[in-house]
Amino acid sequence: MIVDIEEFGGIDDGCTDNSKAFADAMAALSETGGGTLRIMGSAYLTGPIELLSNISLEIGKNTTLSFVSDINRYPPVLTRWEGVVCYGLHPLIFARGAKNIELKGEGTIDGNGQPWWEALRRKKRKGQNKPLESFETELAELNKFNGGQPSGGGGREIQFLRPPLVQFFGCSDVAIEGLKFQNSPFWTIHPVFSNRISIRNISIHNPSDAPNTDGIDIDSCKDILVTGSTIDVGDDCLAVKAGSGEQGISEGKSSERIVIRDCHFKQGHGGVVIGSETAGGIYEILVSDCSFDGTDRGVRIKTRRGRGGTVSRLRFSDLHMKRALCPVAINMYYRCGAKLEECSKLFSLEHQPVDALTPHIHDIEISNLRAQECRASAGFIIGLPESPIENLRMRNCRIELSRNDIVAPSESEMFEGLPEMQARGIRIRNANCDFDGLEVLGLPEGEAPYFREPSPN
Repeated sequence: MIVDIEEFGGIDDGCTDNSKAFADAMAALSETGGGTLRIMGSAYLTGPIELLSNISLEIGKNTTLSFVSDINRYPPVLTRWEGVVCYGLHPLIFARGAKNIELKGEGTIDGNGQPWWEALRRKKRKGQNKPLESFETELAELNKFNGGQPSGGGGREIQFLRPPLVQFFGCSDVAIEGLKFQNSPFWTIHPVFSNRISIRNISIHNPSDAPNTDGIDIDSCKDILVTGSTIDVGDDCLAVKAGSGEQGISEGKSSERIVIRDCHFKQGHGGVVIGSETAGGIYEILVSDCSFDGTDRGVRIKTRRGRGGTVSRLRFSDLHMKRALCPVAINMYYRCGAKLEECSKLFSLEHQPVDALTPHIHDIEISNLRAQECRASAGFIIGLPESPIENLRMRNCRIELSRNDIVAPSESEMFEGLPEMQARGIRIRNANCDFDGLEVLGLPEGEAPYFREPSPN
C-alpha cells in the first residue's frame, strides 16, 4: 500500500504544522499491515514523527521535511542518552520496538537545530549547572537524577537532554538509503539496542561548531552496514558505543559485527570512533576503503577508568586521510565529562585496582593507511598501567606530518593526567605495539617515528 501525505491533509508550504497528517497516515498504514508513506511536495513542517513496523517513509528529491523547534512538543520518552538509559526529549523521528522499517528517497530531513544549539550555548554562558527549566526538572524527576550519572560532555548535569534527529530504539531490520540529513539538535542517527541495520548512500551535514552533533552513533547494536555515505558534522562522524559505567555493564549489551566501507568523513572531532561508552563491549568492527578530510582524528578509540568493557577484534584497512590533527588516537585517559572530584583516580599514572569498571583494549589491526599533512602528531596510543593496550598491529602505514599550520602535539587527543610532550612521532604508553612497514615523514631532525614512555613499576 502506497499513500501520499496530501491524502491526510498534508500541506507543503514549509510553515503549516503537519503533525496530525503524519500521525493519521502512520495509523492508517499500520492498520492495514504497513506500506509506504510518500512526501513529494516542496517543504513540510511537523512535530515529532513515530515510525511503526512495516512502514517506509519516502521523501522526494526536491522535498524537505523539517521539524518545529518548540521544546514542549518533544515530551520525555525512555531512551539512552550518552550511554545511560533514562528519559530524554522525544527524538524527531522515533521508532521503538519496530520491525521492517525504512527511511528512503533523495530528499532532505532538516532538524532545525539552530534554536537547540543556541539554547545550550546560552545556558553555558550563564553558568547553569543544574536543572532549571520546567522540562529539565521534569526529566530530573523522572530520572531520579542526582548528578551522579556518567556523561560524555553533552550537558547531562542540567538535564537539557536534547533529542537526536533519528533514533531506532529496540528495532530490527531497518534500512536508511539515499537521504540527506542536516541540522540535528543532538546526535543525528542513533540506533540503540537494534539489529540488522543497513545505511547506504546518505549524507549528513551539521555545522562544525554545532555542539554534540555526531553523525551516526551505533549504540549496543549488532549486524550493521554503513556504506557509500558522507558525514560532515560538529563532533564525531561515526561512533560505535555500548553503554557507560555500572548500568552499561549490568545490561551487558555489546556492539558487534559492524561493517563500515566506502565512506567519506569530514571536519568532525573523529572520523571512525569507538567509545567513549564502552561498558557492554565492542567487537568485530571492519572499516575499509574510507577517506578522511580534516577530521581532528582519523581512527579514534576513547575510554577511561569507570567506563568498563572490552574493545577487541577491530580491523581498519585502506584508509586515506588529509589534514588530521592525529591519524590514529587510542586514548584511555579521555577527559570529557569527568567530574573534578574523580580526576585524581581516573587519570592517575599509577596502577589502580582492576575491577568491572576497568576498560580493556586488545587485538586491533590498522593496515594500508595513508595520512598526509597531519598537524599535531603521527599517533597517540595510551593505555592504562593496569590495563595496557595489547596486540596493536600497524602494517604498511605511511604518515606524513604537515610542515605548515602545525599545532601542539597535546592537541592530538582530549586527555587528562598525562605529561605534556613535544615530540611529533607516535606516542606510546602502556601499550604493546607491532609495526611493520611504518613510515613517518616530516619529523624534526633526530626524532624517532615512535617513542615509548616509561610505565610505573
